[in-house]
Amino acid sequence: MNIAHLRAFHVVGTEGSFTTAARALNVTQPTLSGQVAALEKTYGVRLFDRTKRGVMLTTIGETLLGVTRRLFSLESEAEETLSAARELKHGILRVGADGPHHIIPVLAAFTRRYPGLDVSLDMGTSNRILRDLREYRIDIAIVARVEADPRFYSLPLCRSPLVLFVPRTHAWARRSSVRLAEVAGERMIVRETASVTRQVFQSALESAGIAPQSVMQIESREAVREAVAAGLGIGVVALAEFDNDKRLTALRVRDAKLDIVEHIVCLAGRRRSRIVRAFLELADAHKTTRA
Repeated sequence: MNIAHLRAFHVVGTEGSFTTAARALNVTQPTLSGQVAALEKTYGVRLFDRTKRGVMLTTIGETLLGVTRRLFSLESEAEETLSAARELKHGILRVGADGPHHIIPVLAAFTRRYPGLDVSLDMGTSNRILRDLREYRIDIAIVARVEADPRFYSLPLCRSPLVLFVPRTHAWARRSSVRLAEVAGERMIVRETASVTRQVFQSALESAGIAPQSVMQIESREAVREAVAAGLGIGVVALAEFDNDKRLTALRVRDAKLDIVEHIVCLAGRRRSRIVRAFLELADAHKTTRA
């Protein structure tokens, strides 16, 4: 197999464009197109559907891209392992998280210690972030719920209680806490069903046999906050993620244990990678200092 042809396919599939991929590989577009075409001809397959709008991966192309992600990730890891330099002066760390509040302080400490590294942060649901980790799209995941998967290595980062929050015009606004049963007469504003915050809170309600008056689902933290501020209902959020918004008041639930634990997750096979190991060590130390 011609590795140059495979790399050409990989970069086009990753970038979604022959033009962008050619620029990334520092080759001409005709050269790149020829390499991909040669790979397709050798194996008698079509890897891309070419349209006026660009290129789309075929089914076999999608499958092959999953393979090349693993292949070139391992190549990068091998290069890193063989590097003579002991310090991390160059490289890329790709992080995915289900929220910014827990990871930003860790990233700030990491970039201060390793200023030569490029760091990217992608936000999404826990399910999507873990899928990206499995598919080698990211190196580190910060999520509130970890699947029981032997491919993962994880360690806890921080624990945060869930709180309800209401607008300052609400009858609860002068209180510091409520009982869980009081939710029964309220309208709730909640995140999508994949949200760990929603799952933990909903499980507590169901266990106690409590149902809110009504539920509105909104798939954005910011939109939930604005809906609550507008008086459409009450929200629930991890205390660590409750922003200092003068329009809102946070209330603890005094008769229920509602906690979520954020975890740092990497692929077990990449745990020994220098850049991943450096992040895990720093995050673990940062966790200790925050306790």
